[in-house]
Amino acid sequence: MDLSLKIINVRKKFNGKAALQECSYEFARGGVFALMGPNGSGKSTLLRSCALLEPVDGGDIIYASGGNVLPHNLGLRRRITLVLPRVGIFNTTVFKNAAYGLSLRGEAKESIRKKAGAALEAVGLLPKAQQNALTLSSGETQRLGIARAMAIEPEILFLDEPTASIDEKNTTIIEKIILDLKHQGNTTVIMTTHDREQAVRVADTVVMMREGRILKVAGS
Repeated sequence: MDLSLKIINVRKKFNGKAALQECSYEFARGGVFALMGPNGSGKSTLLRSCALLEPVDGGDIIYASGGNVLPHNLGLRRRITLVLPRVGIFNTTVFKNAAYGLSLRGEAKESIRKKAGAALEAVGLLPKAQQNALTLSSGETQRLGIARAMAIEPEILFLDEPTASIDEKNTTIIEKIILDLKHQGNTTVIMTTHDREQAVRVADTVVMMREGRILKVAGS
């Protein structure tokens, strides 16, 4: 894993109102970063922009690998992924949902079986692999979304409020998943959260935002 991410003077407006203002930061490889701030601070916009889902008005989002700056093409997009707070799932089995990204990439059946199975095991859903995904609880659905992201083995995983509106049990499980990823060291995790205690529990670095600006960066 050598994919790095740096943002320089990133700016974004919605309807003439600044959502991001001159945001600059370099995310170290292999760490867990928590973007924090009040509603409207710009943290989710920054997350989506870094995930290349929200075009910016100015500044640079720089991905590099092997010392080379990478174009924002399909090859790069397949090395990163974003999980949103309300995960979209398909009316099929839990396993097929987890395997979706791998199937799109045309992976061999045996590879799909191993990678999707390992991802489901990592989030505690392997026993429900053949269950219809629509029967899962909201917390289990969120875990399935993370499993689907993990199955494609992203080098950078973006999580937007990964424990929003779910119960304590599933929150604990998701925090453990993030900690496991940190300890494995193969994936950089960049997440948003409103929960300061959660940031302290799982993140190496807390990036505080307000009014579209990065105000403070500190170890959790």
